[in-house]
Parts: sequence; C-alpha cells; structure tokens
Amino acid sequence: MATSLARGGSLAFLQGPAVESSSSSSSSSSSSLPHSPSCSFNTGLHVGRGPPASHARASSLQARSTSGFRVSATVAAPELVQEEVNYEELALQLVGASPLEIMDRALAMFKSDIAIAFSGAEDVALIEYAKLTGRPFRVFSLDTGRLNPETYKFFDEVEKHYGIRIEYMFPDAAEVETLVRTKGMFSFYEDGHQECCRIRKVRPLRRALKGLKAWITGQRRDQSPGTRSNIPIVQIDPSFEGLDGGPGSLIKWNPVANVKGTDIWSFLRTMNVPVNSLHSQGYISIGCEPCTRAVLPGMHEREGRWWWEDAKAKECGLHKGNIDRTDGSSDNRAQNSDAVPDLFLSKNIKTFSRTEIEELAKSEQRESSWIVVLYAPWCPYCQAMESSFIDLAEELSSSKVLVGKFNADKENKAYAMSDLQMKSFPTILFFSKNLSYPIKYPSEQRDVDSLLAFVKALQ
Repeated sequence: MATSLARGGSLAFLQGPAVESSSSSSSSSSSSLPHSPSCSFNTGLHVGRGPPASHARASSLQARSTSGFRVSATVAAPELVQEEVNYEELALQLVGASPLEIMDRALAMFKSDIAIAFSGAEDVALIEYAKLTGRPFRVFSLDTGRLNPETYKFFDEVEKHYGIRIEYMFPDAAEVETLVRTKGMFSFYEDGHQECCRIRKVRPLRRALKGLKAWITGQRRDQSPGTRSNIPIVQIDPSFEGLDGGPGSLIKWNPVANVKGTDIWSFLRTMNVPVNSLHSQGYISIGCEPCTRAVLPGMHEREGRWWWEDAKAKECGLHKGNIDRTDGSSDNRAQNSDAVPDLFLSKNIKTFSRTEIEELAKSEQRESSWIVVLYAPWCPYCQAMESSFIDLAEELSSSKVLVGKFNADKENKAYAMSDLQMKSFPTILFFSKNLSYPIKYPSEQRDVDSLLAFVKALQ
C-alpha cells in the first residue's frame, strides 16, 4: 500500500506500492514544493548535475585508550564527487528507450527532488509508469480554480486508485481578485489567455518548481506541430529555475515525447487506468473549463484549446521554452524561408503576386469568386493543411469558385496584416464576386469538408 512521508507540514511525498522508506522531515517554504538538500547544477546550456549519490555523514568512532577510558572521535566522511551529466547527450541515448525506462532513469537520478506534473488528462499515464518502476514518486498539480467538475472528480479517483496524495498548487488569491475585479471573469476572450494563465498557472508552477531539481511532464511531439514537434526526452529547462536557482538548476523530463497519442490510450486501456470522463465527451486536450472544448473527429487535439486565438501560440506558458526554442521569431524563420520548398503546388491553384492580390482585394466587380490562402512556407500549420487545400482546389475545379494562394511572409507580411485581416498563418479568405470585401474563414478545421461547407455557404 502506498505510504506518505510528511515533509515540513506540506502535502505528502508519494510512493508507489510495496516500497518502504523511513520517515524524514525537512524545513520547506509554503510557497514551494518540499525538498531535501542536494548539490547544485552547473550553469550553461547543456551541462548540469544530477542528484548526489550520498551526503556527507559524520561517523562516531568509538575507541578505548590504554587507560581504559572510552574516547569518542567524530570524523567527517568526504562528500562523493559528482559526475557531470550532459543532458543533450543523455537525450540522444534515450531516444529508443521506452517511457518506463525513461521514468525509471529519472526517478533513480533525482529521488525525492523530482515530481510528476499532472494536468488531469491522459498524462495519468505518467503516474502509472512511475508506479510500475516500484520507486518512490511525487505528483503535483495546478488547481487554477477554473477546472471542470469532471477534472476535480478525476483527481479524487486517481488519488484513491494509487493511494497517493497529489500536491496541489494554487494561484495567489489577491492576484486573481485584482484580475477579475478589473477585467471581469472572461477577459481572456477579449485580450488573450496569457495574463490569466500567468496568474493561475505559470506563477504557481514557478513556486512549485523552486522546490525541485527536476520535473516530469506529459508533453508529446504529436500534440502541437507548431511548438512541441522537437521536444527532447530530457533537457535543461529553458524557462524555469529549480531549487538552487539560476540557469541550469532545473531538469525537465518528457518520457512520452516520442509516443503517439493513440499508443498512450492503448496503454491506459491495457492497464485499466482511470481516465477523465471528459475524454468520452470529445475532449482530448483538457485545461480550464472556459478555455477547453470538445473537438470533432479529424481535428487536432490542440484545436480544443484557446480556439479564438493564433494557432501558433497554443501554449499557456508552462512550456514556453518550446516556443522560444522551436518556434522562434517569425522574422528569423522568414530569413531562412528561402530554403523551404513552396507549398500548394497544383495546376488548380493560382499563385498571386503582390500586385494581383491588391487588385483582387480592391476590386468591387469580380468576374469570379475566389478562395485564397495566405501562407508562409515554413509554417507547420500551413504545411499540415497543404493536402487538404490541394484537394479543395480539385473539388472546385469544375465550379465557378477559383482557388489561389499568396505568400504573405517577409515583405508582404505588413500589407497582409493591415489590409487582409491576417493575424496568423495560415489565413483563408473568400473573395465573393458579389461583395467588395473578403470574408475570413473563422475556423481551425481545415479539412476538405469544412472548407467546402464554407465556400458553399458564401457562393
């Protein structure tokens, strides 16, 4: 049966079944997860230090003098020298490893100074893997105050199923109060989700991680082609600091980085693991209730999150390093876009020049209606919809609606943003022959059927 070790009066240190450990206590701040002493990491991009193999201990040596009196001497054992770990090399070594092997390696290296970040979705698989290692483990979660009732019930089911106590982190009440009183309950629909997420998720996470040397996430490369396609199995966290502070002080493990979502679900069903009931209602990626919705078959799982915003920015800030490292700035990518092959190559798709698209946009008497995609060749979302748009052009080839494309990157970007309603790549516009202004396609569903329905509704 799982047991708990009280740590500084905070929530429990979690152990898997049939693992014995002696109780210990240590002082900890109420603003971070509890921790035990350990040596610091090196700073730098790739090299950090793992947990100590042992701490310096004092041993009392008892000896008797020739006069018969007992003599006590305390001798300090030298602390073991720690080997440096190159986490970039380690990530490459673990590419072919199973999630169970990776989880075991992480828990063995960091012991009680590592914890699993649990969101209340399919990342429950991480807890199952941790249990299967037979090693002690900890789990924490962020209670934003805006989660679905089903998610709170799921937390309770997970705690009972594994015999654990999840270490919950909460937002600062004063910050939430100020935000809501100033901007209302749903300000994120108007000015973006970043401010709310920063208060309810990012800052509580930062406090939690300050009490750790490493954390474990459920990130997968197939979750978001724009921000997660290159996440490594293990890395020095590019955004947050750990217990010792400073760059390189926190290690981030992503044991299921290379696992497909379908395989995660096969594992959960095989192991009879409890799951969030929202999944059976069409929810895949689950966050706060106002910012999460069910998705239709064929839609990407992240399309159910912050659906009213730029598709490239679908990170709440917990994994901001993905954007900084793999997404970068659009300007940098635009400079390298010449090396990227062009998209939407089809005899049924016209390539608009800047002059031609300006004429089309200004025209009040068009001979035909057009559906045009504004794109950048490097954009992963543009690349993802390429086949659908080519198929759309094929479907419309015998109709009165023509299909076109306009590379709105580089020198054309400012014009597209100011005159063509573009806020992100890709942007799809319908230029009706009966209207002087273009109509912007409002959905992230870019499959052929959805695009055809849009065209037919406006013909």
